[in-house]
This record gives sequence, structure tokens and C-alpha cells, in this order.
Amino acid sequence: MYITETFELPRNASEHVKEELQFLPPSKLNVDRVSKTFATRTGPLKALDEVSLQVAEGEFVCLVGASGCGKSTLLNMIAGLEKPDSGSVTADGLRVTAPGRERLVMFQEAALFPWLDVLGNVIFGLKMKPHLSRRDRKDVARYYLELVGLSRFEKSNIHELSGGMKQRVALARALAPNPRMLLMDEPFAALDALTREQLYGDLQQIWESRRKTIIFVTHNVREAACLGDRVMLFSPHPGRIREEFLIKLPRPRDINSIDLAEYAGRITRSLKGYKNGNGGVAE
Repeated sequence: MYITETFELPRNASEHVKEELQFLPPSKLNVDRVSKTFATRTGPLKALDEVSLQVAEGEFVCLVGASGCGKSTLLNMIAGLEKPDSGSVTADGLRVTAPGRERLVMFQEAALFPWLDVLGNVIFGLKMKPHLSRRDRKDVARYYLELVGLSRFEKSNIHELSGGMKQRVALARALAPNPRMLLMDEPFAALDALTREQLYGDLQQIWESRRKTIIFVTHNVREAACLGDRVMLFSPHPGRIREEFLIKLPRPRDINSIDLAEYAGRITRSLKGYKNGNGGVAE
């Protein structure tokens, strides 16, 4: 793993920095019978059909399903980037109608600014906080770079980084504003297997240390079983949550463990069953 075991406040940190790095209560989420239809050239396409989901404070939930099943559409609704045609999404009792700093998104592509160095990219999201001075923002950004194991690379240009390092910068940038919920849309899909395995361990440790509510979209069943407290299995479009799997394994989890493979096998069999139209029972 790249990340460090302990994360200390910067020396002589201001009160604003200490306040910014405090542990906020993680969000709870309620998705109530949301539906969404998109207009296409071939006619309306129903992406989601009355999907309901409840997520507890600090829970790590993975959404799994075949491409086009609506799991990313649901994530965008939780983020406030899409609006449901019907139903509602509420976070901590407040209806989600637009993006907010309490819920930040990490996408499959790192989407970093190439004209900024590593530190500058992490600082960028902190510029919306007027109470932080320039030095305060640097202190907060450096805390999160240490958290993801990139302190040595704060002055590096983005084009000098590997794919895994870019995603670590993107993770630090998403964590820096101290959101209560982190929404992750297949953030490791484009990485090689070894880098992904390193990030699985790191993300679990970061989740336990900062205790955010995490909603994680993936099509990788083993990845979902490795990371999630629960795995929600979507059926093909129109997307519906067909099955829930509670992953009762201690952390940190090894993606290559036999126990984890058993969970992944159960989820895969159900997923194949829905693809074959057998109601979750594979042939």
C-alpha cells in the first residue's frame, strides 16, 4: 500500500485548518421509488423503474449490474446531476435537487487540470471556502496528499503521473472539501490489475480513517465484494434493484481470498441469471 498509517495535522495549523479537517458525521441516504426515462432516436428508453435504496451513515454500498442498467444514472441523481422523473432522493432528510459539497463525485477518468501541479489540483476545490487562507488551503491539501501517499509528488505535473497516481490525486481532491458522502463511478476500471489491488486496500483504510458514506458503482463483481458492506444487484434496463448481498467479511479484505471469491460467485450467478432472463437463477 502507498498510504501512510498515521495522518498528523500540519505543524502550527490554524484553527480554520483544524476545523476543516474535523470528522463530520457521514450522510444517510434515502432513494424512494425513483424512475427515469431518456429520449433517444429510437424512442423513449426507461433507465430506472421505481428504484428504492436506503443507506446508513458511514456505510459502503456497491451498485453492480451490466452496462446500461441505470446504476450510473442513479449515482448522478444522488449527486444532484440528474433529476428523477418521479420519486425522490433525500440526504440527511433534505431533498437532493442540485449538486452540493456534502456529496462529491469521483469519476472513471481522473479529470485533473493539466495546467496545475498535483498540489494545485487538490487545492482547486478548496478555493470555494473563503474562510481558508492560501496557507490554510495548502495545509489541508497536503494532509490529503499524505493520506493517499503522494506527499513526495505535490510539485509533479499531471502528465508525469501513472494512471493509478492520477486516481489518487482525484481521490485526494474529492476528499479535501470534507464531504459527508463520496460517490464513486467505476474509478478503477481503467487501471491495471496490480494497481487496482493496491487501491482496494488503500480505499478501505481511507474509508475506515475518514468514515465517509460511500456509494460505489462498478461492473466488477469481485471488486464490489471486496469493498462493499452491501452489494446491490441491478437487473438489465429498465434498471431495478433485484437483489441485495450483505458481505460479512472482516476488513481489510483481500480480493484474492477464498471467502471473498465465494461471495463473488454467488453475485455472479445471480447476475448471469438476470441476463438470461431467469429471475436470478443461472442456467
